Amino acid sequence: MRYPIHIKPDGKHFLVSFPDIPEALTQGKSEEEALAMAAEALETALDFYFEQPREVPAPSPIKRGGRFVELPASLSAKVLLLNEMIRQQVRPAELARRLNTTPQEINRLTNLHHTSKIDGIAGAMKALGKTLQIRVV
Repeated sequence: MRYPIHIKPDGKHFLVSFPDIPEALTQGKSEEEALAMAAEALETALDFYFEQPREVPAPSPIKRGGRFVELPASLSAKVLLLNEMIRQQVRPAELARRLNTTPQEINRLTNLHHTSKIDGIAGAMKALGKTLQIRVV
């Protein structure tokens, strides 16, 4: 998942915003510093979506030559899982029942700060009637 960013100098700093995730804002004294802070700002903003929970907006297409922040594959998979659970109105307890596991295990799968095996996320997607696909482009 690649989220486009806007970088705008404001005199002393470079401001970074994400059109798809308005909660993600950061700045840096240099353009390079602002870009380095952007990934952290995006991940922090995603916490709001996971805590509420509410669907994470899909990234907009990247314009030619446009800048973006790419989520790590594990976080992208967690975003996809959260969004599918919300779309299907499946709570962690229900998904746990389908997988014959505990709601705490499902909460770990949907926690951005907990390291989860991709197989666990793929299994949860399968229990939702979906297939998680990984491909190289």
